[in-house]
Amino acid sequence: MNEGLRLMHVHAHPDDESSKGAASTAKYVADGVDVHVVTCTGGERGSILNPSMDRPDVLANMTEVRRAEMDKARQILGVRQDWLGFVDSGWPEGDPKPPLPQGCFALTPVDEATEPLVRLIREFRPHVISTYDENGGYPHPDHVMCHLVSMRAWETAGDPDSYPDAGTPWQPLKLYYQHTFHRDRIVALHEAMLARGLESPYAERLAEWEPNPEHERRVTTRVPCADYFAVRDQALLAHATQIDPEGHWFAVPLEVSQRAWPTEDFELVHSLVDSEIPEDDLFAGVHDLAATYDGQPESIGA
Repeated sequence: MNEGLRLMHVHAHPDDESSKGAASTAKYVADGVDVHVVTCTGGERGSILNPSMDRPDVLANMTEVRRAEMDKARQILGVRQDWLGFVDSGWPEGDPKPPLPQGCFALTPVDEATEPLVRLIREFRPHVISTYDENGGYPHPDHVMCHLVSMRAWETAGDPDSYPDAGTPWQPLKLYYQHTFHRDRIVALHEAMLARGLESPYAERLAEWEPNPEHERRVTTRVPCADYFAVRDQALLAHATQIDPEGHWFAVPLEVSQRAWPTEDFELVHSLVDSEIPEDDLFAGVHDLAATYDGQPESIGA
């Protein structure tokens, strides 16, 4: 049923593909979908968040270490993966925040940064793309830039007049934002922990998190993928510099999260096909078209 379907996830750093939508990725791979992860930067300026990896030899070789971690996660998830080739902008700290380093991803002109993504889209020919919302999921400069580049690529990949040297035009059919860390999900996990007499890791965060019903309504698509949460966790652990096995990522037991919130959640932003909202499948409306779609919306009457 899913043979010939192609899905592209566009992420800012290595590890983002494992912390955002990895279980649904593994589900689609198991179902026969060809999944391609695009990683915009090498994560060179990422902090080491796992105490056991905070060593001089790791710090001195962050580029190579993070590439090896990404390769291990790629194999666990069963995806293709390409680097867009830009340099991590880092997380600016201080008040006022310092300027971003010259030559980093977030300072690259959007049109320039978009071309390599358009090239990959035209090579891979995804039916569906996912990326971050206008806030980057959270306001890291590389995440915001990832959003800008993804949206520009959606607008131009199918246009023969845009980036004419980047391959044969291909217009994806649907574009989604990933919404992993939204309040409804966190509340459900928090309440599930308390109901089992367990300490919730989210109590302090929720006490400061003002409800925003409008934001919660942005979720249009919930993909059931609880059976693949364990695969997600293994992919996360592959990024040893970023993920502490004793840290917050694993504070909620697997079986609790599977029961309390068994989906990964997305927002349908653009679609050239008809599908009924709410959805439970990123390919809703695509299945019957994929075999004959040639990358030009005119071929489906859009």
